[in-house]
Amino acid sequence: MSFSADVKTELCQIETLPMDCRKALCYGALLFGRRFSEKEITLVTEHPAFGRMLAQQLAEECGVFAEMQTKLTRRASTPETCIVTVEGDDQRLRILSRFGHAPNELQLRIHRENLPDQESIAAFLRDVFLSCGSVIDPEKEYHLEFAVSHKKLAEDLLELLDHLEAAVLQPALISRKGSYMVYLKGGDAITDLLTFMGAQSGPLELIQVRMLKDLRNDVNRRSNCETANIMKTANAAAVQCLAIERIEKFLGLSQLSPELRELAELRMENPEMSLRELGEHLSKPISRSGVNHRIQRLLEIADTLPELP
Repeated sequence: MSFSADVKTELCQIETLPMDCRKALCYGALLFGRRFSEKEITLVTEHPAFGRMLAQQLAEECGVFAEMQTKLTRRASTPETCIVTVEGDDQRLRILSRFGHAPNELQLRIHRENLPDQESIAAFLRDVFLSCGSVIDPEKEYHLEFAVSHKKLAEDLLELLDHLEAAVLQPALISRKGSYMVYLKGGDAITDLLTFMGAQSGPLELIQVRMLKDLRNDVNRRSNCETANIMKTANAAAVQCLAIERIEKFLGLSQLSPELRELAELRMENPEMSLRELGEHLSKPISRSGVNHRIQRLLEIADTLPELP
């Protein structure tokens, strides 16, 4: 199963909530389903457990009996599609009335009176996510989105998410292929929303993935830094060795002062050593800055000599 499917499975298993929250759950699923009008109320989901849960919610909350049909698909990831429909004008009108919607509404909007507190908003968003949401595997990307058919409904959802008391989500809205996508980016925002909706395992997995990513990034940064330092040391040592070779060929190391000669010979024998290590291996150890000073003197001497053929 995908990460998104695992999160939805967990959300479907949350225990029964208070009356206001059960109403908000049912409202979120229906309002953001495929159709919500006096002519048709339909929800299509790839999670049969969610379909069964909605049918039960409709019976308990609205006294309505929904029909549930399961169809097989050719997709290995989602072998079944569940369709929940409410038949009969009287049943559909009863549902619309229960949630404060009038027949023949031109634009679907979220009726906030159905969401009296933060707990009911959390329940509402849970079934909205189950109805039209998805979240990408955090190993690939931090992205959660809701696919909404109606623009005003998408704008209402955006506003609801943007003004949550429990989290700072910074949602955004785009149009894609005739639908409207309300989406979140960033591990913190997605973790906070999943937690707010009642998920536990999903946010924990997301946090673990983020920690591993941060650790890998830190290791890569350290490795890149060490590699850069090694390359820098190797390049500098190569320049120093070439300078010493010029001195040896055109002047002779014997013409150098004892301390410069010792350092020149030590460098040629140990091109991989850092300046600090060179200083520690001299007969009379000196600091890194002392070694650097002597190296600069060797380079200055080499600059006065001809280039090597």
